[in-house]
Amino acid sequence: MKYVIIGNSAGAVGCVEGIRKTDSEGSITLIASEPHHTYSRPLISYLLCGFTDEERMKYRGNSFYEDNNVDARLGVTVTKIDAAAKTVSTDSGETVSYDRLLIATGSNPFIPPMAGLDSVENKFTFMTIDSAKALDAALTPDSRVLIVGAGLIGLKCAEGILDKVGEITVVDLADRILPSILDKDGSEIMRKHIEKHGVKFILSDSVKEFNGTAATLNSGKTVDFDVLVIAVGVRPATALAKEAGLNVNRGIVTDTKCATSDPSIYAAGDCTESLDITTGQNKIMALLPNAYMQGECAGINMAGGEALYDKGIPMNAIGFFGLHIVSAGTYDGEEYLETDGESYKKLVTKDGLLKGFIIMGDVRRAGIYTSLIREKTPLDTIDFELIKRSPQLMAFASDSERRGKLKIKA
Repeated sequence: MKYVIIGNSAGAVGCVEGIRKTDSEGSITLIASEPHHTYSRPLISYLLCGFTDEERMKYRGNSFYEDNNVDARLGVTVTKIDAAAKTVSTDSGETVSYDRLLIATGSNPFIPPMAGLDSVENKFTFMTIDSAKALDAALTPDSRVLIVGAGLIGLKCAEGILDKVGEITVVDLADRILPSILDKDGSEIMRKHIEKHGVKFILSDSVKEFNGTAATLNSGKTVDFDVLVIAVGVRPATALAKEAGLNVNRGIVTDTKCATSDPSIYAAGDCTESLDITTGQNKIMALLPNAYMQGECAGINMAGGEALYDKGIPMNAIGFFGLHIVSAGTYDGEEYLETDGESYKKLVTKDGLLKGFIIMGDVRRAGIYTSLIREKTPLDTIDFELIKRSPQLMAFASDSERRGKLKIKA
């Protein structure tokens, strides 16, 4: 069996390991545009601020490809998938045949049309090691940095470079920071926390026009800067899949086996749509743990095994300047709130199930809530009133079979 994997991040690694659980002999060819050994993208900001280095960023050890008998072709870009011929073509002129193919192309930075952007010399994104290094090389202790985007990428960038620059201003059209993962109250707590470290925010506003090192906002304000970082968001990298004739909406459409509309082609990670069990809707859930689980599921099925990816939920575990967040699921339902103005807990229930949560501050027991969501645990089978306040005192009903099924440790 010939396996080809496009990509080299969490989904691709999961696929390699999934294949090898079932097939130790088949050939695996991994093709990826970046020239680097597989690494953990969420650690890019910590690389810039000196909390980690490239060696410790590696998602798997140096011998990963050799140990799994993978022909890793790094720094090579796939330019075409020919689904009928079962081949992929690369920018190096090669044509590689496959029996089973995984698309794990991830996502690309979204750069919206902004007037005058071409006049900005020092402009960067913040998605890869190379883009982070390029940004780092342009910074000086006096640099005035403008970050367009107050989401996860923009704020991790601010954290990573704060001690290297003179000032940072973050502009976002939304009325709050981190709108994709925090509600209004949680966002306000995090904004005040980040502002204490010196980051400035301009919200409910956007860039109307750039002119060299000045940005004119729609409100009429002008922000002068030396370095621009565009962190408006990402878009799934679906071009190859579309050109190959696969079913693609916002992301590549996959089933619970991570297969696409072509039975020989699978997909995993940020480029895909999959089922969110908290809403029953297919959506993009661009998260590293989900990408790995999708890749592993795909790999097992590609090799003839049986696996399902049927517990996907939106989830984030992240921190900014020492204040940690874990969020998961959906926030549509009945709310339980705890806050002291610096920490925050919100649990959302509906139809007798825990559907989502936001925890800021002490997140050590968040995994208990995540498991309740993934396992769709009926709340009337546990002492949820106790668990809401003190998850470490997890108290299940006496049914031992149910205890075993939940697989949750206090």
